[in-house]
Amino acid sequence: MPTSRTESRPVVLAISLIVLGVIGFCAAFLLTLDKFTLLENPNAQLSCSFSVLIGCAKNLGSWQGAILGFPNPLIGIACWPAVIAVGVAILAKARFSRWFWVLFNIGVTAALVFVVWLISESIFVLGVLCPWCMVTWAVTIPTFLAVTLYNLRSGNIPVPASVRRTAKTLSGWIPLLTLASYIIIVILAQVQLDALNHL
Repeated sequence: MPTSRTESRPVVLAISLIVLGVIGFCAAFLLTLDKFTLLENPNAQLSCSFSVLIGCAKNLGSWQGAILGFPNPLIGIACWPAVIAVGVAILAKARFSRWFWVLFNIGVTAALVFVVWLISESIFVLGVLCPWCMVTWAVTIPTFLAVTLYNLRSGNIPVPASVRRTAKTLSGWIPLLTLASYIIIVILAQVQLDALNHL
């Protein structure tokens, strides 16, 4: 069926996953390099440190920066290539089973939950904004939206027809939904940290 073929090879989703995955991987890689620098010299001035409010050192040195017992950026180095690979595979006309899409969606949902927790910890506990962390936040949000809305509208996640139609409509609004998420984060940072006066 034409509809099935279209949904099985969503080119826009594929390109989005590749671009977002590359950006996320680069942020994780740079953050890992900064972690290595701190391990060599705890007093080193990192390239991502711009002020008391904007910097990576405090995040990297906190327990929140190594929630699984190793630096969080290593999670990004391991996972973002998988996102890129899925995008490339879609462009190569690979067809994934429903179970794969469901597991992939669980993965990006877990990533979003992790990022939301990191955002709250950065703003409300650590009181500092890490540039490379913020890049990771910035790409995780649209990745989650793109994958989830695709799975809902294509039927990979079984939902009523009305939900599928809503997901199809919202798919065109992903940039705006992403921007709205950014604005919420900025407002929280401003209210809690008075960010604009400390940049």
